[in-house]
Amino acid sequence: MKKLLVYISAAGMALSLTVKPAVAGNEDRAGQAGANELLINPWARTSGFGGANIALVRGIEAMNLNVAGLGFNKGTEVVFAQTDWMRGTDIKISSFGVGQKVGESGSMGLTVTSMSFGDIERTNETQPDGGLGTYSPQFLTVGFSYAKEFSNSIYGGLAVRMISESINDVKAQGLVIDAGIQYITGFNEAKDNLKFGIALRNVGTPMKFDGEGLSFRNDNASANINVLQQQRVERFEMPSLVSIGIAYDIKLKEDHRLTPMISFTSNSFIRDQFALGAEYGFRQLFMLRAGYTIDKKDKNAIIDDEISANLGLTAGASVVVPLGKSGKTFGIDYAYRSTKTFDGTHTIGARFNL
Repeated sequence: MKKLLVYISAAGMALSLTVKPAVAGNEDRAGQAGANELLINPWARTSGFGGANIALVRGIEAMNLNVAGLGFNKGTEVVFAQTDWMRGTDIKISSFGVGQKVGESGSMGLTVTSMSFGDIERTNETQPDGGLGTYSPQFLTVGFSYAKEFSNSIYGGLAVRMISESINDVKAQGLVIDAGIQYITGFNEAKDNLKFGIALRNVGTPMKFDGEGLSFRNDNASANINVLQQQRVERFEMPSLVSIGIAYDIKLKEDHRLTPMISFTSNSFIRDQFALGAEYGFRQLFMLRAGYTIDKKDKNAIIDDEISANLGLTAGASVVVPLGKSGKTFGIDYAYRSTKTFDGTHTIGARFNL
C-alpha cells in the first residue's frame, strides 16, 4: 500500500510537468509573484551545484530543493549557514536547520531562515533626502518537514513553510507546501549509482500586505476634510515551480568518486532554467563541486536579457572531520554563485552529524 501511494504521488507530480509548461517560464509575468526568497537556496553545501542536485540532495538542506532527500537522515543533523547575498548590497541570510531520524524509516526536519537588508533611510514627501531615522525590513521563513524511506530505492517527503515579510508597520504572511520524490537504481552491484528526483515547490495561497503603514490621513482644511484613508493593496502569488533531475555516480578509483548531474526547473513567473553540475568526492571527507545555470529564453520574448540574479558559474567545497570512532562528524562548507551585478553570492556553513 505504501509503495502504491508513492507511485500515485510520482504520477501526479509527473503529470504536473506536462500541464504546467503552458503557463510556466512566462517572463512577461516576472514581478507578479512575491515571496521570492523562497527561490533562494540559503545552504552552503548544495549552493555549489547551482540547483542541479535535485536527485542528489541529502539531509536538512533537501528542504529547499527536494524534501525527499531528508529521508536519508540516519541520526541527528544540525546545520548553520550564513550568506552574503550579492556582495555589496548588504543583504545577509542566516539559516539554521535540525533533522532527526524518527522510527525505523522516517525523518523530521525544522529550518529557520532570516533575511535582513540592513538599515534603510526613512523618507517622505516633505523630506525625500531622509533625516527621519531608519527602518530594517525582515524576511523570515520557518519550515517543517517529514520524509520517509519507503524502500531501498524510493524516498518521499512533504514540507510546510511559513513566510513572514515585515517592516515596522506593514506585514504579510503566507504558507506554502513542498513535495518531493527520489528514486535510486543503478548498474553497479549495489544498484545505487543512478539517481532520479522530482520536486514540486512553493504551492500556496496568495499573500497580501496589511498594516498601519498603508493608511494615511487626508487633511484638507479648505474642504473641511480630515479622514483616515487606507491604501488598497493587491494580493500576489507564490513563485511555484517543478524541478526534475538526474545524477550518476562514477567510481574513479578506490575511495574516489565523480558525480555528474543535470536538472530542469519549470517556473511559473520567470524563465525556465537548466542546471549542470558535478561533484568530486574522496570518501566522505572531502568534496569539490561546480555547476552552471542558464535561462531558457523564448525567441518571442519582450526582454532579451537575463532576468534572474544568479546565473552562470557556481562552485563549492566541503571538508568533513570525523569526531572519534562513533561515526559522528563535523563539516565546513563553502559555496560561490556568480551574479550579473555586484560581487557574487558567498555562503559558508557548518554541520554536525550526530
